[in-house]
Amino acid sequence: MASASKLLVLRRLSVVVKPPSRSYSSVCGSRLCFPTSQFHEPSKSSNLYVNNLLMVFRNFWSRPLNLDKETQGPAAIDYSALLQEDEFHRLADSTIHDLQEKFEEYGDEIQVDGFDIDYGNEVLTLKFGSLGAYVLNKQTPNRQIWLSSPVSGPSRFDWDRSAQAWIYRRNKANLLKVLESEVEQLCGKPISLC
Repeated sequence: MASASKLLVLRRLSVVVKPPSRSYSSVCGSRLCFPTSQFHEPSKSSNLYVNNLLMVFRNFWSRPLNLDKETQGPAAIDYSALLQEDEFHRLADSTIHDLQEKFEEYGDEIQVDGFDIDYGNEVLTLKFGSLGAYVLNKQTPNRQIWLSSPVSGPSRFDWDRSAQAWIYRRNKANLLKVLESEVEQLCGKPISLC
């Protein structure tokens, strides 16, 4: 029975991975390099071939990521610092409404075809015509403000009590600073949101 299951694995893996030909001395990918001597043709020794394949792929897929804790990956969540729901709504609503007012003033100063601001169902949409659109909305269960940006893509901002600002934990970016920088990059005119 064990031999049959190994052959089934071999068949499935052979669709994805072909055994290297004898003319190559090694097979290298962007993260995987192993000598072809680890492989034997299935007709000569199927069990050894399957065992070697399984060993190589198990090692490849189970390697831990070596992330630098200071620069990559999200910061740890301090659950004791999570906002109460009513405080979250007060801070998030205040931020979104302030942004709406400032972008309405900014829209009067710039010349961008298709510029429009829409606020409804607690979602703020800032349209910059052919340049793209920003969408900001509250995520109450996570106590976050989510931003969809035409420049940097999606981001999730948590309230940082010490900074008194909405901060993206992955790169420590401030929501208002991100918007200032990206909107100036898109429109060519600075905006002050702080």
